[in-house]
Amino acid sequence: MTSKIIETRLFINGEFRPSSNEETFDLPSARSGELLARVYEATNEDVNDAVAAAKTAFPAWAALSPYERGRFLVKLADLISESHIELAHLEAESMGRPVSSYFDAVAGSKWFRYFSEAAYPQGSSSLNTPGYINITLKQPVGVVAAIIPWNAPLVFLCKKLAPALAAGNAVVLKSSEKAPLTSLYVADLVKKAGFPPGVVNILSGHGPGAGAALASHMDVRALSFTGSNRTGKLISKMATDSNMKKLIFELGGKSPAIIFDDADVDTAARDTQFSIHLMSGQTCMANSRIYVHRNIAERFLEKFKTAFTSNRMGDPTDPNTNQGPQADKIQHATVLRYIEMGKQTGTLVTDEQSAPGFFINPTIFIDVPEDSQIMKEEIFGPVVTINTFDTEAEAVANANNTEYGLYAAVYTKDLDRAMRVASRLEAGTVGVNCTSPTKGDDTPFGGQKGSGLQRESYLHSIETFMETKSVLIKVVGL
Repeated sequence: MTSKIIETRLFINGEFRPSSNEETFDLPSARSGELLARVYEATNEDVNDAVAAAKTAFPAWAALSPYERGRFLVKLADLISESHIELAHLEAESMGRPVSSYFDAVAGSKWFRYFSEAAYPQGSSSLNTPGYINITLKQPVGVVAAIIPWNAPLVFLCKKLAPALAAGNAVVLKSSEKAPLTSLYVADLVKKAGFPPGVVNILSGHGPGAGAALASHMDVRALSFTGSNRTGKLISKMATDSNMKKLIFELGGKSPAIIFDDADVDTAARDTQFSIHLMSGQTCMANSRIYVHRNIAERFLEKFKTAFTSNRMGDPTDPNTNQGPQADKIQHATVLRYIEMGKQTGTLVTDEQSAPGFFINPTIFIDVPEDSQIMKEEIFGPVVTINTFDTEAEAVANANNTEYGLYAAVYTKDLDRAMRVASRLEAGTVGVNCTSPTKGDDTPFGGQKGSGLQRESYLHSIETFMETKSVLIKVVGL
């Protein structure tokens, strides 16, 4: 990638351009810590221009048939798939994602491919009011804003753009300041796919600037955000204070896994360590809290620790590496701060040896009080707490003792127990004898409690980007 020019300009109305004041922000390499790029920072004026371009493009885009819109989406799907290597290396450099586990181009392109053929939302009709034929219409909302996180930027770009565009909306997307490069790379692919100018606009910048401008914009009718609970609350207030725009939120998680004494211990240990290890623990649905029945706790911990600490840290562009660094200096410092907190309340059972650069050694705490900070707050690093339990009721109560409710897991061979516990866990998704990142693309994904609003999936996302309108038709003589 060093021999190629990295695009750092904003993509507005079908063209790349510098920000209106030509100011940039520095993007360091998570791999080396050195300056990777200077990226243009979108101003309020740039946000207004992007929204205006989307608003102008919307009527003609919405007037196309789903098939006609789908032709653009499938072209983009192909271009993303073909760019797997380039996209993988951009994310390895900008946020330390190992290329060895980079599935994002495949997963992301599937969203565009699916919605290129499945964008036929159905209305309904009714004769239940005498003298009337009543129908409902499904129509696009207009201009949609999307604000995506840094941990899997390509996947979230695709999950939000594909259904919003398929529904007939025009979109303004803001990437994270920590990982803007893959979004700008896709902007070039959008241009190559031939999308009409203004239908897709991609901005780089920080939340208090461009993000706040989108959340407050009167011409943005829906906003989809994936990120922290704290930021979600700020966006919610801005949306309410402006035009009550429709909100789709996938927020943070503190996902529990419950391991009963009849579980397959080898499978449970392998799955749960992979969940918290994936992307260096920087995923919202990582099972950072594990509850193990006391009878098997020692055996489980031994197997979990062996697998968790055997992962190979190193250069994320090396195909033999499976644990990269934290995304940047700030995230690295945050995780270290939580580890120090954990030492004050729980028992550390892994190596305290510091890792070089932005790397964090896989870290396990046991016997952590349920009211401690590391049990309550999202750490976003390879840090896990493993506590024991004696009864089913105790395990469920502890698992639910959080304001988060994104993902949970239960491991047991007792089907009755599995269904009983799954129904009682306060989470948008529950894995039975499996855990995150396992999920179904055709099943709704999202959070309960402080972990989100609405749901995303192949079958649910398009509805969130449409309005339902009732039309009452009085018919003489009916």
